[in-house]
Amino acid sequence: MKRNNRIILAIACLALAALACNAVMGGGNDNGGGGGGVDSLTSTPSPKIILSDDFSSEQWGTDTDSDSSIEYDNNALRMIVYTKQWFVWSTPNAETYQNVHLEVTAINNNTDSTTAMGIICNKQPSTSNFYYVAITPAGQYAIGKAVEGQSDVFLTNNDQWGNSDAISQNAASYRIGANCGNGTITLYVDGQQIASVSDTTYTSGSVALLAWSGEEATNTDISYDDFVMTELP
Repeated sequence: MKRNNRIILAIACLALAALACNAVMGGGNDNGGGGGGVDSLTSTPSPKIILSDDFSSEQWGTDTDSDSSIEYDNNALRMIVYTKQWFVWSTPNAETYQNVHLEVTAINNNTDSTTAMGIICNKQPSTSNFYYVAITPAGQYAIGKAVEGQSDVFLTNNDQWGNSDAISQNAASYRIGANCGNGTITLYVDGQQIASVSDTTYTSGSVALLAWSGEEATNTDISYDDFVMTELP
C-alpha cells in the first residue's frame, strides 16, 4: 500500500483555507505546556510536557467531504475515510516543534485490517513534506518520509511494509508512540519499540495524526484519544 499521490494537491487547499480537503489544522492552545515534574521514587526529572489533549474540547482541525470525515465524536477525534487508498491528517496547531516524543491512543472502530493509523512529525510549513510512523491492525508497520511531488519512501524494510509480532492483530486499541528528533525517528506500539531509523532531512516542524485507507478498503474508521507530546532528552 503506497500513498495516493493525489493528496499532495491538498496543500494548495491548505494555503487558501483553514480547512483543507484532506489535511486539516486546528488552532487550539497547548493544553499541557507546563514544566515537567520529578518522579518521587527515582528523583529523576520527568519529561517536560509540551502539548497534551484528551479531546474533550475541540482544538484539532476537522472537516468532512466526499473522501473523508474528521470530526470530534465521543470525546475523541474520529477519522473515517470513504475513498480507497486515501491519506488524511489533522493538526492541533501550526506550531513548530523539535526533538519530541509523541504518544496517542488509536481506537479501532471495527476498521479494515489494512487501515494505517499513526503520527506525523516534522511537517514542513505549507508543504506535504514530513515523516510519519504508521501501523495497521494486521500487524504491519512503516516509518515513512513524504516529499511533495514524489512517491513516499518507507525508511524501514527496504521500502516495504514490515510485520511485527509485537503489534497485536485487530486489537481494540493501540498506544502508538514516536520519537522524532536528534536525527532519529522511532516507532513504539504499546510501550515496545518496533523500529528506528536515522534521517536528517527534516529537523523540526508541526505534528499531526493520520488515517490511510487500503487499496481494497471497505471500512476505514479510527478514533484518537489521550495525545501527549514531551521533550526528548
